[in-house]
Order: sequence, then structure tokens, then C-alpha cells
Amino acid sequence: MPRRNPRTVLGRMRTPRGIPGFLKTASVCALIAGLLSPLSQAAASETETAQITAVANDYCGNQCSDILPPGQNGNATLAQILLNQAFGTQPEHAENQLGPYADLAKGYTGLTNDKIDNFFNDASFGVPADQVASTVKPAGRGDVTIVRDKKTGVPHITGTTRYGTEFGAGYAAAQDRLWLMDVFRHVGRGQLTSFAGGAPSNQGLEQQFWRHAPYSEADLQAQIDNAVATNGERGKLALADVKAYLDGINAYIDASDSGRYFPGEYVLTGHKDSVTNAGKIEHFKITDMVALASVIGALFGSGGGGEVNNALSLLAAQEKYGVAEGTKVWESFRERNDPEAVLTQHDGSFPYATKPADPQGRALPDAGSVTQEPLVHDRTGSAAGSSATGASREAAKTALSSAKRGMSNALVVGGEHTASGHPVAVFGPQTGYFAPQLLLLQELQGPGISARGASFAGLSMYVELGRGQDYSWSATTSGQDIIDTYAVELCQDDYHYLYRGTCTPMEKVERKNAWKPTVADGTAAGSYTMRVWRTKYGPVEYRATVGGKKVAYTSLRSSFMHEADSIIGFQMLNDPDHVKGPESFQKAVQHINYTFNWFYVDSEHTAYYNSGDNPVRANGVDPEFPAWARPAHEWRGWDPATNTADYTPPSAHPNSIDQDYYISWNNKQAKDYTAAPWGNGSVHRGNLLEDRVKKLVRQGGVTRASLVKAMADAGVADLRAEDVLPKLLKVVNSSPVTDPTAAAAAGKLQAWVAAGGKRTETTAGSKKYADADAIRILDAWWPLLAKAEFEPGLGSELFSAMTANLPVDESPSAAHGPTGSHAGSSFQYGWWSYVDKDIRAVLGEQVRGPLAREYCGGGELGACRDTLVSTLKEAAGKTAAQVYPGDDVCSAGDQWCADTINHRTLGGIKHGMISWQNRPTYQQVVEFTSHR
Repeated sequence: MPRRNPRTVLGRMRTPRGIPGFLKTASVCALIAGLLSPLSQAAASETETAQITAVANDYCGNQCSDILPPGQNGNATLAQILLNQAFGTQPEHAENQLGPYADLAKGYTGLTNDKIDNFFNDASFGVPADQVASTVKPAGRGDVTIVRDKKTGVPHITGTTRYGTEFGAGYAAAQDRLWLMDVFRHVGRGQLTSFAGGAPSNQGLEQQFWRHAPYSEADLQAQIDNAVATNGERGKLALADVKAYLDGINAYIDASDSGRYFPGEYVLTGHKDSVTNAGKIEHFKITDMVALASVIGALFGSGGGGEVNNALSLLAAQEKYGVAEGTKVWESFRERNDPEAVLTQHDGSFPYATKPADPQGRALPDAGSVTQEPLVHDRTGSAAGSSATGASREAAKTALSSAKRGMSNALVVGGEHTASGHPVAVFGPQTGYFAPQLLLLQELQGPGISARGASFAGLSMYVELGRGQDYSWSATTSGQDIIDTYAVELCQDDYHYLYRGTCTPMEKVERKNAWKPTVADGTAAGSYTMRVWRTKYGPVEYRATVGGKKVAYTSLRSSFMHEADSIIGFQMLNDPDHVKGPESFQKAVQHINYTFNWFYVDSEHTAYYNSGDNPVRANGVDPEFPAWARPAHEWRGWDPATNTADYTPPSAHPNSIDQDYYISWNNKQAKDYTAAPWGNGSVHRGNLLEDRVKKLVRQGGVTRASLVKAMADAGVADLRAEDVLPKLLKVVNSSPVTDPTAAAAAGKLQAWVAAGGKRTETTAGSKKYADADAIRILDAWWPLLAKAEFEPGLGSELFSAMTANLPVDESPSAAHGPTGSHAGSSFQYGWWSYVDKDIRAVLGEQVRGPLAREYCGGGELGACRDTLVSTLKEAAGKTAAQVYPGDDVCSAGDQWCADTINHRTLGGIKHGMISWQNRPTYQQVVEFTSHR
């Protein structure tokens, strides 16, 4: 049987003080009845007679839809948490979007336009009178109304003043995500364990993020002051909006406290007493917004870094092959500008972070000298034990990793290729699967604001991804390189460094965390200190020697100390007086310094823009490797006091208007835009979209349904089976396969390829895969064949170093991949391109941008075939229990369960698992019928 111990912010759920650990049904019911009574009274006092919202100008013609699982309601009282834990019941609107979302995996094949809202929700402005569930005047205000609809519970916020509109946005956000917002303001400050207890998952969360944004309270305030001061009237307006938003949050905190319907997690973590109501929920303040933004920026909006790992793998290649040949081998695996990579922008060249002809200022470490800078110190109690320490380290690797690693796709087709003549888009962000969800839905209508869509909880003063009156927009994570590693030479001791010739002390920034046992936490009391040393060139991440000199490797990113700046761009996106077409849309997202690909559609036009503050590097600096921290190698125009620099102009960013179609799945943006993560080669999951959308465009007459079907079909495809396995089987079958085990396995794989290479259930809800044996064989074979194909030629040390840059596999069940288990997002990172290029070279086929050497069988077809056949036989002999060993939610050998999407709990409510889909979490389907 599987172990039931899911990772959660609350650790192992326990019952509150005074409640027995083993609850009989009668006692649970009595307890819940007592807890529910104040809730029902408070809820009734907040609600007036239902009435319809005023519908703003809506040009979508009922052809805008969206969905966000598991559901809008992310708050739960203690009674609701106990009901969920005891009986699995869900609070209203907590899980009601999960079923339609899950059903698309099998239901897409028969999809038509009139069936879209079987799988999505109507995203029109306003609420029809017969669909109004409640109408609230928050805090008794007369200038704002919050209407929620019956189907989804989404808040539709209408204000007669701008202050009232933003107040309502804050109030509604707290209604839906107060606990989650509180969690993440503490994550951003590196104080989650002090707030929610010392569970390893909590330690991992705060350690993962605070290392990259180790801000003091003064730093957080300085970001706000800078964003206001440098943006004129829009900056002042943003500050007023944030203050009104905070007032709304805090008004809800006060109301929920007096009405005793605050989230139950506050009781379970010891902040409130369920009997006396003693305790306090701290009001939100403006610096909390920056702390929240720093977490979101670290998750989604900062590409680059990794220069130290790059250096280690380069040195390993040079040690293996010599400097010249080793460099060629390394570059071929890096695929900086691979000519076979799928592109979002079809035309034009956008050189950025290109390889310099004559590299200058490289600071490569001496062999064996690199050590990671320790983050955690002074452990006591439960933090000092080796098991807890190991668990927190593991949690730090995997906490929210599905959100960070694999994100977002977009399919946009211009009107000349659609049935209606209007552009069609299916797009959304992949923010991972959590309970509650990181995003929330809302509609905002007020002076200067008119939008509906998704926003990150706690940052929902504006809609961040969604639609306006006659346009819609979305984003995918682009990951271009805005982070550089500098080698600062140490002087005097380990905590002083040379800054422009002067020995300068490092700045020590600390967070001390101590926790007591809570009813929700399975650990004893403990404490530790997180310590980061900051330099003018950013926080210290590693220490090493370079040419015998002691150095600290620092990480400098352009968005450091500037997380608040992007608020202006989001403000513009919500402003109907600003966004009136593709050009004004592009000008809005130019104000967003996070690394995103932005997509736009209205009734006539489509557009694309790649955002981010791309620093202009000094001549000769190679962004792939550490550089010496010296004036000659600094970013041009860099001011360390403000961490500002010269940035590439908007025209140098990939951008276009009215391209025939756009696809994006975190793939390469444009020709010569070489700042992308590893893995942008001949096979990328972006090809799954490219092939399907290109075919639709060639046929013409694209509809919303056909574009959703293309997305969904790609979302259940196994990238390896579709784009690499046919070539592997071509080698295997280049001679008759005489071994019966290998022959049978090859036959099953061939049949699966012929059937489409999908990972889908036999029938909806069967929890059994069609082609289950073939899927098991490939899951077992891929890591075996990659190792056998490349390790003999590369050598164990170089093979290991290369896999540190890019993991071999990221199939849905590959717990060793970057996203971890049950994360949904798959096939972004892996050696698919390397295998593809190498096998094609062995077959004698044309390869543009080939690897520097042929690896499979040393380049000889027969020897390569022997390698593949032997590893295929080994894979076929592995049992399901060996391939899918089981974990805290699945029994060993349960193939379907190993792939499933499991919502990682960030609070007290748990949600059910669903079949795997490689799909955005929040998703829109839009086709506007007219324009202002």
C-alpha cells in the first residue's frame, strides 16, 4: 500500500488542541457543527440580495472561455478542514474546476465549438442575473460590489471609484487565498518555519527562495520607493492602488476574525485558538507585496545563471578531450544557437548573449576547488538532526519545482487562417498544481480598470493574465539570461573582496528562524539561521580558487532589487485607455522586467513580445561562464548602488505583429537569441505544438475547437515516442532482431508509435493506459539507452557533469527529473535532442548542428544497434514495480498513478489526483468578434 504522507506546508496534519487524535464520527460531527454555526451567521451578515453586475464593453461575443483548477475557493475554516481530512468533503468551489479540466484528456477528440464550455468556463464580463450567487458590499462600502457566480464562485468586482475597486480586489483575494498569501509573504522573507512550523517542506521553501532574494525590510521598502519615483504619475497611481488593495485585505482579516471564519490553518499552526479565539492574524503591509513578488519573480521571471555548473562541465570536457576538442564537444551539447531548434518568431535575427569570437575575462575555477556557500547555520533541536537536515535539503530541491521548471504554452493563429476571419488563441501559464492554487480568478471593473483573468494570490490588484474589453493576453516563461556570475577576488579574509581595486567588506544578511511544535507539524522545536553574504556583484553562491587565487562566485541578476518595477506593465494591461491594439500592448509589456514571452490577440491582430531587462554585456564577456568582477567585464552602464545598467532596446527583443501563427512551450524565441536554457535543439516539446498548428494553418479554417484539440493532443503525447523513438527503432530494425524479448518489445513500441504515441487511458476513468506495456518499456529504456549511448564516449565524469546541466529524462513519472513526481509539466528538459542528432548521424542522415562526435556504438551502425538492442532487452525485463517504485501517494507498479497530477498541499485541504496532461494550469480559449 502507498505511504500517505504528502509534502505540505502544514507537514502531517494533526487535530487542534483539546481534540483527540483519533476522532470517532460522532465527535467529529459534533465538533464541526459547533464550528460551523458562527461561520454561517457571519456569512449571512455579509451577503445582500443578489443582483447583476454592470457589464462593461465586452467584444468577445461569448467566445472567451477559461479554466483554473482545482477551484476558486482556496480558504477553508477549521470545520471544513476537519471534514476534508475525515471524509474527503470539499468546501464549495474548492474543487469544482478540477473535473472539467481533467476530462479534456479523453474528451478532446470529439470537441466542437459548442462543447468548449463543457471543459472550460464562460469568461464573459459580468454575471447573468440567474447565475448570481451572492452580492457583497465589502466592509459596508458604497463604492464597490463583489458579485460571485453560481458555477465557479469567481468574484466580479465593480467599483465606482478606483479606490473602491482595488479595495474590493484585496477583500476578494483574502476571501479566496488569505492563508496562501500569508504563507508566501513569509516565504519571501525567509520566515516560513517561524510562521508555519519546522516541517522539512517549510524549510525547503524558505531556503529555496531566500538565497536568491535575501532582502532586508529596508530593501523591500526601497523597491517600492524606486518604482514610484521612476514612473511618474503611473507610479503614484500604482502606490495608491496597492494601498487600497491592502486596506481590502486587512478589512477581510478583521471581519473574519470577529466573525470567526478565518482559515483553519491559523488554528492548526497555533496562531489562533479555536475555543477562545485568542491570537492574531497580522495585517498585511506594503512591503509584503514586494516579498510576494520576489517569490513569483524567482519562480517564473528570472532566466540564466548556472555559469559555475557550465564551467565544471567545460573543464571536464577539456580534461577528457583536450582544450580545443573538449570545447567543441561542450559547445555541441550546449546548443546555443541550434539551427534545428523550433522558434516562436519565424523571421528576423535577434542576437543576444551570443558566443564572443575572442572571450575575455573568463574566471574558470581550479579543478576540485568549488564549494557551495552554506546557507543554513546554527541548527538546534529538530533542525540539527541529520534526517531533518537531509529532508530539508531534498525539499529545497523539489519545493514548487514543477512551477519553476516547466511552464506555460501558447497557440495563436492569425485571422487569415481561421474559419471566422478573426484570430484565435489557446494559451495560459503552467504554474504547477497546488492546494490551494497559486493563481486566483477575478473580474475588475472600475475607473481605468477593465479586465478579467488570473492573478497571483496576494498580487491581484491587477489581472496579470487574461482579457480586457476587446483583447486578451497571456505569457510563457522565456528564461533568457539576465543573471551573470562574477568571480570576486578575496582580500584580507574570506569576507572581504576587491571592488574596483579597494578591499571592501561583504554585507552579511541573516534570517533567524525558530519554531515550536504545532498541531500541524510533526517535528519538535528547533531553529536555525540562514546567512547570505552580499557583494556589489550580488549574493555569494560558491567559493573556489581561480589560478590559485581565492574567489567568491556571486550571482547578479538584472531584476535583483527591482521586483516591484513590473507593476507598471500590469497596470497598463488592465487599462482600456492604454491597450487599444498590438502596438500599445507591446509598449505595456516592455515595462515588465521578468523574462516572459507575451502573446496578444484581438478581433483583427495578433502580437508577440519577449520581455525582461536584458543587460548589455561588455565586449568579449561570455555569458555562459563566470567573469572576473572587474570594471572591464561589468555590464555596461552598471550602477551598483541601484543595480541598474544599460539594457537592450525593445527592438532588439524578439517581437512581431501579425505573424501567421505563434507557438510557445518554453522553446527558443528567435534566431540568434542564444540566451535560452539548455536543451533547445532538434527535439523540444515545442515541436509538439509546432507540428500540429502548422498543419492546421496549412489546411485553413482554424476554429477554437480545432486549436484546443491541437493543444490537448500535444498534451497527452510522449515527446520521445513521437519524435525520437521512430529513429531508434529504425536502428534496432536495421537487422532482424533475433532475441525474442527484444523483438517483442520492439514490436510493442512500433505499434504504439503507429497508434500515435499517446499516454492516455483506455477509457475515461479506467486508470489503465492503452499501450501500457510499450509505455513501461520506453520509461525503462530511455535512461538506460542514454547512458549506454553516451557514457562510453564521454566517460563517467563528463557524462555526470553534462547531466548536471541537463537531466536525461523528464517523463511524467520521472521523479528524478527537474519537476519531480506528479507535477504534470513534462518533456521540457531531457536528452531527446542529443539522442536524435546522434542516432540520425549514425544512420547517415543529414544533421544540421550535429554533435561534435558520434557516440552510439562509436558511430558504427552495427555496434550502435547492439547497444540499443541490449538495453531494450534489459528494459523489457523490468517489472512495473521496478519502473514505477511507488511513493507517498502511489503503490509500486501502479503506472497510471505514477504519472498522475497530484495537487501539492499548501494548506489543510487535499484534492484528488487526475490523469496526466502536459497542459497549462490556467488556460484561455479566445476569439473576439469585434473591436472598439
